[in-house]
Amino acid sequence: MRSLSSLCRSSWLSRTRREAPHSILFSNTLCTDNSDGVQSSRIKIFDRHFRRKQLDRAAWLMRSKDSFVDTVAENLLDRLEDCKKTFPTALCLGGSLEAVRRLLRGRGAIERLIMMSTSHDMVKLCRDAEHGVQSENIETSFMVGDEEFLPVKESSLDLVISCLGLHWTNDLPGAMIQSRLALKPDGLFLAAILGGETLKELRIACTVAQMEREGGISPRISPLAQVRDAGNLLTRAGFSLPGVDVDEFVVRYPSALDLVEHLRAMGETNALLQRNTILKRETALATAAIYDSMFAAEDGTIPATFQVIYMTGWRDHPSQQRAKRRGSATVSFQDIQKQFGSES
Repeated sequence: MRSLSSLCRSSWLSRTRREAPHSILFSNTLCTDNSDGVQSSRIKIFDRHFRRKQLDRAAWLMRSKDSFVDTVAENLLDRLEDCKKTFPTALCLGGSLEAVRRLLRGRGAIERLIMMSTSHDMVKLCRDAEHGVQSENIETSFMVGDEEFLPVKESSLDLVISCLGLHWTNDLPGAMIQSRLALKPDGLFLAAILGGETLKELRIACTVAQMEREGGISPRISPLAQVRDAGNLLTRAGFSLPGVDVDEFVVRYPSALDLVEHLRAMGETNALLQRNTILKRETALATAAIYDSMFAAEDGTIPATFQVIYMTGWRDHPSQQRAKRRGSATVSFQDIQKQFGSES
């Protein structure tokens, strides 16, 4: 545990240095649910239109350097250093785009990078920040697009990165399937999402305050995937060599209000479709008071837990390691036991 102080098709595109290859962008969407010509998820959990507004607001509130976001992006990009393979063409999906671009520092030997978000303001922020990035000879493109309807041709990318963004999709398995289809064989998928233990202190405080002040509860914090689900998601999406690991961060704030302001700046406030849009003042104050009374440290600060799930998967390729066929073993475990038993 560490302690430390994220529309539809491409609608706007800006390029730097050189034109982006048309063989990658402006394709038919890889949507996994396209019945009757209507592109929509079967189950609606999040309000994607409101989610775009959240990111627009976050683009104006975002801190120049957020230690939590930077640490998550750094840990995700570290995985590129473990690969001898290079990734000439990469797509960075919505979430912490600016942090990923700033901290990339030549990892993965990327030559062409596409930065995509549902928010026009967030994409504009990344484009403006591009001038402050040290020259790495990377052809960078920026576009507005939706992770649920990926506007990228099949088998056109070597790498897909998503840092703190995919947990807001209504159809997470479908979005991951589209990412896999967009990858070339032996292409890499890297993602970091918030896990179910995130903001557990705030969930408790909100529940107690609502029960006391309103006599019931309504969802104030979005549902998130559990660690045990991450491996199943990768397998369901068809990735080979799936890998999942977890980090848990505890960020300390002066008060619950400072926590809420940080969540707004990250674009991580409630975007549930069936959210209660009215929060009574007395309920909000009660939540802050309960949070402080239950979790405050001796120095007066309050902790907030962020569980980050990192997922790694590859598109299938004949060169990859594979499990042997069942029953193909040539050595018996009994023989091994006898051999080591006799040596002891």
